Order: sequence, then structure tokens, then C-alpha cells
Amino acid sequence: MNAIPQAATLAQDCSPTTHSARWTVAEVEALYQLPLMDLIYRAQQVHRENFDANAIQRSTLLSVKTGGCSEDCGYCSQAARYTTGTEREALLPLDEVIAAAQAAKDKGASRFCMGAAWRGPKDKDLAKVTEMIRAVKGLGLQTCVTLGMLKEGQADELKEAGLDYYNHNLDTDASFYGQVITTHKHADRIDTLGQVREAGLKVCSGGIIGMGESRRNRAALIVQLANLNPPPESVPINNLVPIPGTPMAALAPIDNFEFVRTIAAARITMPASFVRLSAGRQAMAEELQALCFLAGANSIFYGDKLLTTGNPEADRDEALFEKLGLRPI
Repeated sequence: MNAIPQAATLAQDCSPTTHSARWTVAEVEALYQLPLMDLIYRAQQVHRENFDANAIQRSTLLSVKTGGCSEDCGYCSQAARYTTGTEREALLPLDEVIAAAQAAKDKGASRFCMGAAWRGPKDKDLAKVTEMIRAVKGLGLQTCVTLGMLKEGQADELKEAGLDYYNHNLDTDASFYGQVITTHKHADRIDTLGQVREAGLKVCSGGIIGMGESRRNRAALIVQLANLNPPPESVPINNLVPIPGTPMAALAPIDNFEFVRTIAAARITMPASFVRLSAGRQAMAEELQALCFLAGANSIFYGDKLLTTGNPEADRDEALFEKLGLRPI
């Protein structure tokens, strides 16, 4: 009979120490160190205070421009400097994007995300992307794009076109960032997120787990996201998919329970954000996905492919949701 009060007390001891609710790395590390059942219990409490615990938001992601990126992100199949089998492709024509968006809507997606492998968009390319945004918005879907780093004024153009969310992941914490990417800095990503906020857009920003980082790096990433003012409305948590030909191809998978702890830490520190179970889900057993949902994940990418990596097919997801009694948002 004393187990639940004890769990609540343990979790409360790991809450932010200041009234402004800014988290420290030590506080998030303390969350990670809780017994798993206590951590999940606390995360589920926070989740139920802010969301329907049995509802999942579904997004579909389409690569509208694949390959040939000038950046050296160590996990990415689209970097031109790595030999991964991903070919450089031109920007998709508008009619193909509209058809893909309609198909996503028909399968139950509520948000359509478009990604382009650029360091940042040129003005002529941005004009084509804004056409896509207007068309997808016209189908009644929420819109999201990930286009890399933005120049001054570009976020305003995206807002004017009707964009809802801009995705720009921090990937990892500032201290580990240079071991993942060297062609730009962590501060450049923060700058783009600032431009997105100033334009009045919602932010989608998260990270990748399993790139060789330490638990402290993972805790620091969560802190950097949670302490953005305000925190991102959507927080994708990706489990590294090692791509042959990239520098991270041979990395061993992260422990499943450590991944669940990261989901729970994101939920507790960002109570009102959608926490998205993102890349790597194809390799996850149903039981692991269910544990992630219990720990506070309430959004997924829905469909058979992310930008260039596989994703569970819609029918497989439907079967899992039926077993778990989950409904779409």
C-alpha cells in the first residue's frame, strides 16, 4: 500500500528546484536514476494531467528532396560525402506531394511533414516549398517542414504560406555535438529555432539517442529542449538507425530501457509537448513500443518510410493500436 506514495515522493524530489521550472542536468540525471517503475509511474501521471492517455497523434513524413546534402552529420544517409546508396534527387513536383499528402490523410495522419536534404533552402527552392505548404494545408492537414538552417526572413515566408510546425532537431547536447557534426555548430541550430519562434511558428525539435553519447549527454539534451522558452510543441525522440557507409554504421544499439527512460524524462520535463516515437521504431518489438507509450510518447510517424529509413507499415500500426486500445488524435 505504500508503493505509490513512495514513487510519487521520489519523482517529486527530481522536480525542478526553481519556481520558473527550469531544469538542470543534475535534476534530469536524477530522473534517469529512479527505479524504472517509479519513473514510468511519474511520467504517466504527468501525461494524464496534460493529454488523453489513450490517444496518439499520427504524422507522415515525405522526403521532398533527397540526397546530396553538404553537411557531415555522422548518422545521415543523405550526406554527399558518404557512400550509402542514397542517390541525389531533385525536388519533387507539386502533384506528387499533393498525392502523397492525400494518401497520408486517407490513412489517418493528421500532420504531413516535408523534409529536404539541404544545409538551408535557397530562395528559389523556398518558393516551391511554400507552394507545397499551401497545397497540403488546403487538404485540411497540419503542415511541417524540415529544410535545415534558415536565413533571415525565410521563417516569415513559411509562416505566411500557412506552415504550422518547423522541425529542426538539436540531435544531441552541445558538449557532444562536435563528435556528430563538424560542418556547423550547435548554436546555429539554436539560432534557427529562434527565428522560427519569432515568426510565430510552432517548433518541432528533439534528438537522436544511441550515437555513442553518455547518459549525461542525454540528460543535457533533454534539459536544452525543456529550457527553451517555450519548449518545443513536438519533441521527436529518435533511436539511431545505423546506416552502412556512415561513420556511425557500426555502433551497438542502445539499451531498450535506457531509451524508455529518455522518453519518460522528455515527458516529465516537457509536460504539454507531444513526445514523438520516431526513427528506429521499425526495429522495435510491440512490447517496447507499448512501454514507450506508457512512458509518455503520444505521437508517431505513420507510414512505410521516413526520409530514407524504413518505418512500420500502417496496417502493422493499426493492429498494434487495436491491441492497446489507442485511438488517433
